[in-house]
Amino acid sequence: MGNQQRLRGLYVSIAFAALIGALGVGQSVLERMSTVTGSAVQAPRFEVDPFWPKPLPNHWLLGSTIGVSVDAQDHVWIIHRGPGTLNERTEMGAATNPKTAQECCVPAPPVLEFDAAGNLVNSWGGPGEGYEWPESNHGITVDYKGNVWIGGNGAKDAHVLKFTKAGKFLLQIGHAGKGQGSNDPMNFGRVAKIFVDPKTNEAYIADGYGNKRVVVIDADTGKFKRFWGAYGNKPDDTNLGRYNPDAPPAQQFRNPVHCADLSLDGLLYVCDRANDRVQVFKPDGKFVKEVFVAPKTLGDGSAWDIAFSKDAQQKYLYLADGKNEKVYVMQRDTMQILTSFGDGGRQPGQFFAVHSIATDSKGNLYTTETYEGKRLQKFVYKGLVAVAKQDQGTVWPGSK
Repeated sequence: MGNQQRLRGLYVSIAFAALIGALGVGQSVLERMSTVTGSAVQAPRFEVDPFWPKPLPNHWLLGSTIGVSVDAQDHVWIIHRGPGTLNERTEMGAATNPKTAQECCVPAPPVLEFDAAGNLVNSWGGPGEGYEWPESNHGITVDYKGNVWIGGNGAKDAHVLKFTKAGKFLLQIGHAGKGQGSNDPMNFGRVAKIFVDPKTNEAYIADGYGNKRVVVIDADTGKFKRFWGAYGNKPDDTNLGRYNPDAPPAQQFRNPVHCADLSLDGLLYVCDRANDRVQVFKPDGKFVKEVFVAPKTLGDGSAWDIAFSKDAQQKYLYLADGKNEKVYVMQRDTMQILTSFGDGGRQPGQFFAVHSIATDSKGNLYTTETYEGKRLQKFVYKGLVAVAKQDQGTVWPGSK
């Protein structure tokens, strides 16, 4: 009887120790899961729509597609480069040479407008009377009044253009070939993107590929109001050399300054592309904070363009990374990366130099691709879900 009691006690001790161990392992697993799938770690989920947009008419062909914007009617606007621009002549030349092709292909007009269903509903753009069309157009924004803004990153592009939705010319700010550097109060230096604030009617210019600054102008008159460089410093055009991820953070932007977008709560997010960072400012240029994204990325850099989620708080930030071929989903207040999607490739949901990004009123995302990407894609918003993995890869319909 004594032996049986001792054995029973031994079994109980072993079972108790196993239970404690299991609880410990379970707690460890739960702790790990809470950082990934807990209620505090939710993120928007997207699926690519492989059937959007619909095919272009007239044998039209897209070149490097280097701007996207969504207007108040959820129409999607893009701008691309045809063979008339220097960096597209070789790439598109063979396909658009009438001496070698009987039917295909014809470069589409630079500005294209699609409705929510993906139908092409309008197109225009190119040289015209009264304005200087950019050598290499870059970036497109439809503002709250329905005006269309276009920048340019050609060697002589020191100006910004403003049109109606129908393509009627309204305003040119700056003049081609007249740029005098990052402290010029009248001209730009190869502008990447424009954002117009409906509260103040001020346009924020990511200036850009030649200059190293953000410029704020009056959106009606084009008058320069203020400008600044990295950390709110006075811009300095000194050549910083190649980006070194192990060096102290650069005190000026590197080219290109690729986006400058204002949130509803008055924070300006600036893409310092080659420095692999996003800097955040007050509208007056006061520096707030910065975040480095994929900071070992060399060459083209990781911070290409941003868009905000469509909830009232703009809780999430979407960052396009055309070097690593993905879109990061970030929590805007902390700038923490929650997850990402995309992969290098030519299939729907993959990227070749994802360049620009925008959201519509339903929370859907639209991306364009430059270099050999040359396309527009739609990613359908599927709601908030618990984050399952850091890198989702190609978000094909029905994938988890």
